Amino acid sequence: MTPAAALALLATVAAPATAQLAPAVAAPTAQVDPAAATFRMTGPVMQGGLIVVHAPRDAVSVTLDGKALPLAPDGLFVVGFDRDAGPQAMLAAVLADGRQVTRALAVAPRAWRIERLDTLPRFPAPDPVMAQLRPAELARIVAARALSTDAQGWRQPFVWPATGRISGLFGAQRIYRGEPGAYHSGTDIARPTGSPVVAPADGVVILAADHPFTLEGNLLMIDHGDGLNSAFLHLSRIDVKVGDHVRQGQTVGAVGATGRATGPHLHWSLRWRDARLDPMLLAGAMPAQ
Repeated sequence: MTPAAALALLATVAAPATAQLAPAVAAPTAQVDPAAATFRMTGPVMQGGLIVVHAPRDAVSVTLDGKALPLAPDGLFVVGFDRDAGPQAMLAAVLADGRQVTRALAVAPRAWRIERLDTLPRFPAPDPVMAQLRPAELARIVAARALSTDAQGWRQPFVWPATGRISGLFGAQRIYRGEPGAYHSGTDIARPTGSPVVAPADGVVILAADHPFTLEGNLLMIDHGDGLNSAFLHLSRIDVKVGDHVRQGQTVGAVGATGRATGPHLHWSLRWRDARLDPMLLAGAMPAQ
């Protein structure tokens, strides 16, 4: 056999083996989006704060510390943290395929303004008129907060319902002879009587007092949806009625000094379910005057 023939024979024999050793092409794999299986949120996770949360993709239900929360079709919902909220909370979601996704939240504590009054008792002398009227007033407030509306204001960045000097801070508390009194449940804004009060976000009116309450005076409450509502106290007048849909920035009343007030101001309080929230965390810094 000639050298050329021998080389040709080797090439013929080796070709199949070479083909068998060729590396296999890997099958394409599905790309997994890590963000699809997590909670995404905006807002401060702290006492008195409110966060807007985007549930994991394909979530069919969500809970906070085991309690069910409403979930919008686009996967959004809100969570509020009470002034005295504990250091931890747990979000959980059940996905369409039955899997569960959880996220532990570390709730930041706040340093509240505490005033100690060692010479005054906690409770003043009993007021018989208030004792008679107060139960019915509280019942109206509780009934209003229990209403469910189609409001979507919870999705919006909040604005201040009035601008002016902040004269009372959310969470401030007095200690009377070592016994703590109730903390301040809202933010006070000092303004002259008659100054306009506007809706801080879209909402539905759930209470518009037809006469002054003993403590709150002329009281207006607006539901912003998803368990979030505002209350405006001491108004000199109310310009809307129960059931009205109001838009952010719409005038809804005027500053006054009705009820228990030492001077004209707006007391603005916010609640998410039973959690009392700090309005300054939602509305941000007070605009310059």
